[in-house]
Amino acid sequence: MEIKATARCALASIVLISNTFVWYSIAFEILKGLISESALAVWAIHFSGAVFSALAGAALTDKIKNKETFLTSWMVFGIFSSLSLTFVKTTSMLDAWVVSILFGASFAFGLPASMEYFTNFTDIENRAKLGSLIILVNGLGVFLFGTILPNNIILQGLILAIWRGCGLIIFLAINPRHEIMSKRKSISFMFVLNQRSFILYLIPWTIFSLVNYLSIPVQFKILGSDTVEFLIMIEYALIGVFAIVGGFLSDLIGRKRMSITGFIMLGLGYAILGIYPENLFSWYFYILVDGAAWGIFWVLFVITLWGDLSYDASSDKYYALGGIPFFISNFLRLIVGSYIAETVSPYAIFSLTSFFLFLAVIPLMYAPETLPEKKIKERELRKYIEKARKIREKYEKAED
Repeated sequence: MEIKATARCALASIVLISNTFVWYSIAFEILKGLISESALAVWAIHFSGAVFSALAGAALTDKIKNKETFLTSWMVFGIFSSLSLTFVKTTSMLDAWVVSILFGASFAFGLPASMEYFTNFTDIENRAKLGSLIILVNGLGVFLFGTILPNNIILQGLILAIWRGCGLIIFLAINPRHEIMSKRKSISFMFVLNQRSFILYLIPWTIFSLVNYLSIPVQFKILGSDTVEFLIMIEYALIGVFAIVGGFLSDLIGRKRMSITGFIMLGLGYAILGIYPENLFSWYFYILVDGAAWGIFWVLFVITLWGDLSYDASSDKYYALGGIPFFISNFLRLIVGSYIAETVSPYAIFSLTSFFLFLAVIPLMYAPETLPEKKIKERELRKYIEKARKIREKYEKAED
């Protein structure tokens, strides 16, 4: 049964997801300050807990009729997880374990359901544009918090709790309560994994997640931690801006073309780094294209594609499975990233990264376009008619 999209539902879902992404981005930075990168067991618990929570949350939402209560409870859980920082002893490994588990679960458990809510109440021809607003808020929010967040862990916990609480209040105020339900058919995880189009998009997304995050330790080695952290903050703002452009173009010319464009741009950026890794101009160019590519990829591979591929089925399991490469790549960076940075030449790392990014384009060549061809043709026709009208008006003026 087709679900009628409403402006209030779409806005409520944007508030819900934006608040969640900004919350986790800042919470993750706080975690990195609490937990040493060498504490692999703690990070393993965090990322595996997040993956398990996402899968469990996606499986559970099919059995829950009142989705508003579920999403509200999830956000309240995030508030209490944030407040746990006010009781943390920075020298206690047990506290680090508890916080890492809470943060992973608080982020991932309700995320598939919130993404399904977004999919249910957005039209496919406008989904990428609306999704780009989420990435814009995330990029600007992380940039803002990254510059003003205090070093005091108690204040950090209070700020996170207030941010999550404000998101909850706005969500409840905007959301038309009788609308928040799913009328799509329930499916299994195996059904999703057996879908050829899902795998063709998942493979390049996985390749990108792995090679992009594995190169970060090399960046720290060449530029130093302070410079890289500053550039990352700048890049978050760039991602938000380029997400708007990527979302608009994805709804105009299609998801497949934009995803291929993003991989080619990023491949060129890494190729130049592979040739001139010590050149500052190479890094400026890389930051620019990396921000542009991330803006495109966040809109497509985090927000849009999995909802498109679900068609009339429930999309929560698509989002749960599509998010796994993000968590795995972050964990692998902690395990082998430093080793790669110390043992492999930057020339080789960036060149190999560029090669794999270009290789990731191959599955996309065989992937179907998820934006209906009819919508693309209609827009091309409208553009052609508008152009013909302007030419006619110009010709008539010339005759007069």
